[in-house]
Amino acid sequence: MLKLFKTVLKTGDATAKYPFAPYEVSTDFRGKPELDPAQCIACGACMRACPANALVMETDEKNGSRRWELSLARCIYCGRCEEVCPTHALVLSQQFELAVTKKEDLYEQAEFELANCRQCDRPFIAKKLLSYVIDTLQHSGLSGESLEMRRHQLESCPECRRQANMLDGENLACNRYVTSDQQNIAVTNIEEAL
Repeated sequence: MLKLFKTVLKTGDATAKYPFAPYEVSTDFRGKPELDPAQCIACGACMRACPANALVMETDEKNGSRRWELSLARCIYCGRCEEVCPTHALVLSQQFELAVTKKEDLYEQAEFELANCRQCDRPFIAKKLLSYVIDTLQHSGLSGESLEMRRHQLESCPECRRQANMLDGENLACNRYVTSDQQNIAVTNIEEAL
């Protein structure tokens, strides 16, 4: 009996004094996701990686903004958003006390300004994402005329890029790989089928 009592004393406290004392969590604890809007480029990688669909990005063309929203009610704290964020703007904190009295408090939001298309002046991409991509191209060694050509492509919305490629005869895929004899045979086959 005395031996058992000594063992119990050596073991110490088996329980924590939480909530009367702060509870210390381990360094690799996955708590509440926190976004640093100044660091975020609004690329949407976190939203695509989230298995619980807790992250949402919506584009408002009228206001020229993109809204990022996190629902803590849906989040499963898996850490995928933190893994895929290219700028490390989203990290899992040590915070685990997330009880709220109002449902609205379970949502976190951030807004980002959009850049307008060079041709149609329609907002389509986050300004910070556009600058990030252009800076990455410069850092990789692209400069001069080739950088300006890429900048022109990146600053155009997908519809304007598609339209520009369709108007440019050299960019048509069928003209590059199909000979004129093959085109005549294809047209003949289509006419026969009709």
